[in-house]
Order: sequence, then C-alpha cells, then structure tokens
Amino acid sequence: MPGSWRLMRNSDMQDVSRIAAIVHPDFPEDDAIFAERLELAPEGCFILELEGEACGYMFSHPWLDSDIPPLNTLLGKLPASPQTWYLHDIALMPQARSRGQTSPIIRHLFSIGQAADLPTVSLVAVNGSQGFWQHMGFEDVSSEKLKEKLLSYDDAARYMVHR
Repeated sequence: MPGSWRLMRNSDMQDVSRIAAIVHPDFPEDDAIFAERLELAPEGCFILELEGEACGYMFSHPWLDSDIPPLNTLLGKLPASPQTWYLHDIALMPQARSRGQTSPIIRHLFSIGQAADLPTVSLVAVNGSQGFWQHMGFEDVSSEKLKEKLLSYDDAARYMVHR
C-alpha cells in the first residue's frame, strides 16, 4: 500500500521526534529546531503517512547557496534574498523505505523551489546517500570552503545541488 505525503502540522512534532531518534541517531536535533523550520517555511514541511501512521518527514526551506545551516541550530529567520531551496532533513522509517516514497516528495520539492523562483534545490547527503541523490539528479558541488561544515555531519557528507 503506498503512503501519502501531506503538509506537516504542529501536532506532528511528537511523531517527528520519534522518527528522528530512530532514523538519525547520529545527527540529533532538538525539537525546537524542527518546530522553527515548520514555523518559518510551512510550505516545505511534510509528513509521510503509511497505513494511518506517520512514518516519515521532510523539512525544507529557502536558503543561501553554498551555505550549510549548522546542525541543531536555530535559524532565527530566513534570508531576505534566498538563492536555493534547501532540503534540511528527510527521514523514512524502515517500513517506508524501498516503496518509492521519496521520489514524489522530491519532485514536489523541485516545484516548490521553482514556484519560489529559486534556480536550485540543495542538500547535504549523509550516511552514504550520495548515489541516491545523484540518481535523483543532484550533483556533488562540495568545495574546500564547505569542507569544515561538511565534516560536522560525517566524513562522507557531500553538498549537492539540483539545477
């Protein structure tokens, strides 16, 4: 049975915390980070429901090109002149993986970026996911300038962009 993505609500934060703790134990973020992302860019925050249960989420927002927001840090506000739509985090519970759940929301993310007149969608690929993101049309544009910030994620983290 396919799942369905819907816009996130404040009432989803408990599910987000639960999913994040399971899927991203090496990249912990406070609940306040997720709540702020939802407040700042609700149009870029989604919940995946599968058989009536929240089993995935995505947080995204407008941001600056080649500028990676530090993990577990409040943004305060979005940039006045964003240059990219930034995929902050996507997480799927094991039961939601390998079911084709990611492609539809990523395609929707591209349309959000286009609607905001932003030329790119960007993200940091972690946990060896670079190949997946390349398959989705992203290219690795990591640079020496970003090296230190990328290392704060993991040794294999890559800054990737879809044009």
